[in-house]
Amino acid sequence: MTNRETVRVLVPVGMLGGGFPPASVRRAAELGADVIAVDAGSTDSGPYYLGAAVAKTARAAVARDLRLILLAARDAGIPVIVGSCGTSGTDAGVDWVAAIAREIADTDQLSLVIARIYSEQDPGALLPLLEAGRIRPLPPAGELDAATLRGCSHIVGVLGHEPIAAALEAGANLVLAGRATDTALIAAVPLLRGLPGGPAWHGAKIAECGGLCTTDPRGAGVLVSFDSGGFTVEPLDPAAACTPMTAAAHMMYENRDPFRMREPAGTLDATGARYTAFDARTVRVEGSQFEPAGQYTVKLEGASPAGYQTTILVGIADPHVLAHVDEFRALVLDYLTAGVARDVGLPRGDFDLQLRAYGRNALLPAGAAAPAAPPAEIGFLFTATAANQETATQIAKYANPVLLHAPMPGATALPSYAFASSPAESERGQLYKFALCHAVDVDAPGQLFRTEFEEISR
Repeated sequence: MTNRETVRVLVPVGMLGGGFPPASVRRAAELGADVIAVDAGSTDSGPYYLGAAVAKTARAAVARDLRLILLAARDAGIPVIVGSCGTSGTDAGVDWVAAIAREIADTDQLSLVIARIYSEQDPGALLPLLEAGRIRPLPPAGELDAATLRGCSHIVGVLGHEPIAAALEAGANLVLAGRATDTALIAAVPLLRGLPGGPAWHGAKIAECGGLCTTDPRGAGVLVSFDSGGFTVEPLDPAAACTPMTAAAHMMYENRDPFRMREPAGTLDATGARYTAFDARTVRVEGSQFEPAGQYTVKLEGASPAGYQTTILVGIADPHVLAHVDEFRALVLDYLTAGVARDVGLPRGDFDLQLRAYGRNALLPAGAAAPAAPPAEIGFLFTATAANQETATQIAKYANPVLLHAPMPGATALPSYAFASSPAESERGQLYKFALCHAVDVDAPGQLFRTEFEEISR
């Protein structure tokens, strides 16, 4: 490596609240970090967290991680960036993390200038953009209509690096962003310092999940050092290594193309990237390019209500059932579907029943995996979904004796199976479904976002 201006970003963990060794962030000043960046959100666990605007992470775990990060940043005199606050990046999620930050500032006597970047969208404000043809689907989503837009309980826009950079320029030392690309948090400072987009976005992609790009994904995070010619990734755990393979492999993580990745401002092209072992623990990457887009776009994520659900989990070790799992499943579902319509008095279109056999094709399509021998036991998960919780639970109660005693054809004695709990029925409450996976053309990077500042002096 030749001498170049270098920007160092410390990424302590793949998700705030996931936990990391305290010593890894305490080294921030020693390593010369310019900023600590950490993601706090995901859509991995489904639409509920966006639909309900609640976090999937434990508050105590988030507070623990954020405290360690803020103390390390104070000692190093550097800012902190947190993105996709509260899991889904809703306004409530940003305020939730901000409240935790205030408590930490009060307890540890920290002075903070907090920038809260809100990314939640008003459906009414998006309607003119829809009518103007500026919102289009991203595969596999279909065309969007006004009713779907209005039916969302929460919608967020996925921001790029520009609002984050603007907040830092305005003096924030803690940026709490709504829904954001994971990479935007890491690329913001390198781009703000004038480094090229190719290394900035590529290095951000490799480092976005902390130690996941190293030989020990369970360990500490990474330090990624950017310069005008490329970037270098070094694990924070001395026992871990970042190799050309572990670094290059991360381009395939949550990315449809292992060489190209779209951001709001354009596309990273890593086709010509070269991954070189700089030493036994560190990888150097050069040759990445960034193609600016002709039109700046913002991804929209939205979730809408999808009924209420009640579940029953039953374990079965009956050899006769285990030898005919698919037949048993079909028999029970057919019986219950007809019975609910007949005895409970619900039209068939007003409820949904499912029975998944965990231990045989619960995740795979029916018939995809046929084991040579029957399993020793199977867990059947029954779900009843309806327009309200009371109805879903009444359906589950109707199903209770069937799930406990349903015999196979030809059985001469009534079997008994094993419920996982008493009562057997567990109410799951309101369900949500993803309703938006669309891109909107905007006139400026910050058009859909709002930033508010507050200062805490100690």
